Amino acid sequence: MKLIRKNNHRLVIVLLVLLFAIAGCNEYNDFGVETLPKGDLITVKNIVEKDDIASFIYHEDSIRTDEAANSLLGSLHDPVFGITNINFATQFRLQYFPGFGENPSADSVKLYLYYRKIYGDTVTAQHFKVYELNTSLDVDAEYDQNVDLKSMASDFLLGEVDYIPIVKQDSITKDTFYQLIKIPLDISLAEKLINADSLDLINNDVFLEYFKGLYIETEQVSGEGGTILSLEASSTSTFQGSALVVYYDNDEVRALAADGDTSISVPFIISKFSARVNSIEHDYSGTDFAGIINTSSDEDSLIYIQATGGLKSNILIDNLESWKDSVNVAINKAELVFQIDTVLSDVHKFMPPLQLLFTVVDSTGTELLPIDYVFSPEYYGGYLRNDYTYRFNITQHLQEIISGNSGNYGFYLTPAHKNNEANRVVIKGAKSETGVKLIITYSKYSL
Repeated sequence: MKLIRKNNHRLVIVLLVLLFAIAGCNEYNDFGVETLPKGDLITVKNIVEKDDIASFIYHEDSIRTDEAANSLLGSLHDPVFGITNINFATQFRLQYFPGFGENPSADSVKLYLYYRKIYGDTVTAQHFKVYELNTSLDVDAEYDQNVDLKSMASDFLLGEVDYIPIVKQDSITKDTFYQLIKIPLDISLAEKLINADSLDLINNDVFLEYFKGLYIETEQVSGEGGTILSLEASSTSTFQGSALVVYYDNDEVRALAADGDTSISVPFIISKFSARVNSIEHDYSGTDFAGIINTSSDEDSLIYIQATGGLKSNILIDNLESWKDSVNVAINKAELVFQIDTVLSDVHKFMPPLQLLFTVVDSTGTELLPIDYVFSPEYYGGYLRNDYTYRFNITQHLQEIISGNSGNYGFYLTPAHKNNEANRVVIKGAKSETGVKLIITYSKYSL
């Protein structure tokens, strides 16, 4: 009977340890250890793994750019990441039947683009050109960064502007104010809109066939510098959004106004139902890493991560399967730590992404979020910390490898927000003394 009780007691201890392993405790807690029979629980240890970690630079797979939370626009020549050019195309919709009145006469037409955030500097002028779309955008279609928006537009230049971005912040709330880019357009567009047949204005489906929208092209900046603007394009319940506004008058207005400005206006808005698409081009020629992108044999000592369909890192961690052979071992926590190179990143000028994703590659080559993310995004991590690190808890994924439920086919480190921000970051690789490391906390027990 004593032997049975002792074995049962030890079995309970083993089960408790395994439960802690499966839960992936964030920190080791020795509460209650003194109550365990001496010799049953041997120790809790940490190991720091660096030598078996390798990283390789890859182009991000082409990303979707339609209906992003914020559309992007601008040109940036980054001293580390090379050149990024982003163009923008959008539909404009009727708010109501315009009813331009008798004998309308166009006065002017202007494109108003709002933004609040930028990525880059506020000294380099951006040059934007505006063209009418000849080919319809489809709000239900999926568009990626390689879409040829220019081929969908007319060759006739409606308007252009040189614009130096502005950022102003509320001194109390620290929130950024809306800023406006105003681009005067050729009067021919205003005349097209006010002279439209009433049948072309009966609803938005018909109107979008008559006027398909605008394409805004960014001219590449010369020399280093530039900015990517985060547009507040779509209207919301609290903000009108960007718009195309036609100014005109008609017989009624002219009769009522004795003199002065007689023009009235009608807006054509970008709503949540408007197709909004970015085309994005990256040029890495001249960068330090240009020759080793998309190679699995040349490892850099640095990890380069860039949003807007830019760069990601393929992370390989060898010998994770060896934990299968570890007798009486349970993983309490497995944490990957990525340290930003704050000097090369120039974090005060180029804000790093607020969140990265660490994805798992399965046997088919598909990228998936690890089971730790499914368990809890907060538990999984990946957020930018005050010490300029990104930390990922992959405890349960490692446990899956140990149990044989998952293979070790590698990982990818990518931006969490790929199509609505332009942030990038340089991270120290495993070859660096303070670079990426895997910290494993484990319990070794005996039966």
